[in-house]
Order: sequence, then C-alpha cells, then structure tokens
Amino acid sequence: MRELPEVETIRRALDKESSGKKVKTAEVLGPMSAFPHHPNKKHLAHKLEGAKITGVSRKGLTILVALDTDDVMVVDLASGGSIFKTTPKEPLAKETLLVVAFTQGGQLRFVDASSTATISVVSSDDLMAQYPGLGSLGLDPVETPVSWILFAEMLRGRKAKLKAFLTDQTTLAGLGEVYADEILFTSGLRPDRVASSLTTQEIRRLYRSLVETLHDAIKYRGTALEGDGYADIYGKPGEYQDHLKVHGREKEACRRCRVPIVKVRYGSSFTYLCEQCQV
Repeated sequence: MRELPEVETIRRALDKESSGKKVKTAEVLGPMSAFPHHPNKKHLAHKLEGAKITGVSRKGLTILVALDTDDVMVVDLASGGSIFKTTPKEPLAKETLLVVAFTQGGQLRFVDASSTATISVVSSDDLMAQYPGLGSLGLDPVETPVSWILFAEMLRGRKAKLKAFLTDQTTLAGLGEVYADEILFTSGLRPDRVASSLTTQEIRRLYRSLVETLHDAIKYRGTALEGDGYADIYGKPGEYQDHLKVHGREKEACRRCRVPIVKVRYGSSFTYLCEQCQV
C-alpha cells in the first residue's frame, strides 16, 4: 500500500510538472473497473481533453488534480499504482491505465500492476458526495502540522493500541504498516501499548518520532519495498528502504541493542519490533 511519504512525493513532482499545462489527448486503456463514475472510456477522455491543470493537492492518500473546468481528477494509487512523466517514444507498459498528453509536449502515464488503482473525473462540487471517505479523514501530519499538545489530547483517554491509533485513517491520515512500525521503534514504544497509558515524556517521544520519520521518508522520496513497483514520476525508486530500522528486518540485529528484530502477528497483518528497545 502506498503510504503518505510515497503519495506526497508523487504529488509534489506532479504539481511541478503538470500545473498550468493543457491536456491535448487522453487515451483510456485500462478496464472500466479502474474508472468509477464513468459509463465508458470516451466519457472520461472527454472530461480531460482540452482542460488545463491548475494544481495538484492531496487528501490522505488520494491525489486531487484540479482542472480549469471546475472538475477534479481523483487518483487513488492504492497498493500498486504509479504515475510517470514520459515522452511518446517510450515503450508503453501493458499495465497502463491512462495516457495524458499535453499540448506543450510530454505525457503522464498512469500505470497499475496491482489492479487496485482508480481514476475518476468528478465535479469539484460533487467531490465529497462521490468520495465521502475523504470527509472522515483525520489530521494530516504533513499537510497540516499538529502541535504536540493537540497530539497529546488525541491520545488521552483512547483505549486503542498504539499501532491501531497510528494507522486509523480517521485519526491520522496516510499512515500504514511501514511507517507505523518505524515511528514506534524510534519512539521506543511497543505497538500493543494502550494509547491512554503513555506518560507525557512518551507522548513527546512519539510525537517527535511521527514528525521526523515522515519528513525523513519524504526527503528520501519514499520507500520502495521489493516487489511493490514504487517509483517517483521520473521512474526513480525511493531510497528510504535503506534507512528502515525494523520493518522488513526480521531476525536482523537491532541497530540500538543488537537483539534480533522480530515479526509478530498483529490483527490481520504483522508488525516488526525490537522486544528489547520497545516497552
């Protein structure tokens, strides 16, 4: 699953490379299941062709491409979607969903090897009605920095375990398995600690870890895990995987205490931690 640092990396580059450009053609190639809210491929192409991109924003893990037609292209990369800036001469990947060509030259290609990504163009007035989940998202720790005092208030009285708290999209938008594991390790806290049990010092550590981990991950353009196909819009994989301290490092020595990292069942998935360093 693409998480906040990967989606934010793509959003920033997409905004830089496409804002102000006019769509010349839109070639819709993927199955209709990838294009909800459209009765057919021509309907989506018609919504895009001739429109100018005015900006690219993000709500949680959803990319929003604003058009001068008062429509919004809604892109959910899900677990395996990618967007690439290309030229017409480059070979077309068989998993390509959509090719957007600009009047000034150059293309954007929306690719998905996982069959989970979706793209739709909807009226900006209908955005929340068509995508009600966007309205229930919690605080975005990158888009809207939160003070540690407000963060502490979010934790107080919560009976949820810390990993569940961090990955609850209605609490904090954009975090998933990878960064939750890293944040908890850096703060020295176990994923099964109850949120309300934290001391003031532990809350400060968790808050600092949350902010620093996400900004470091964005600095390295996200995490490219083996087999997930993640790369930025220039086709360059992220580099934060070289800086992961626990996630995916089962049986490797902890970088703090040298005790082996463990992988344990957590709900319907797994979590990685150091049982010596995290309390």
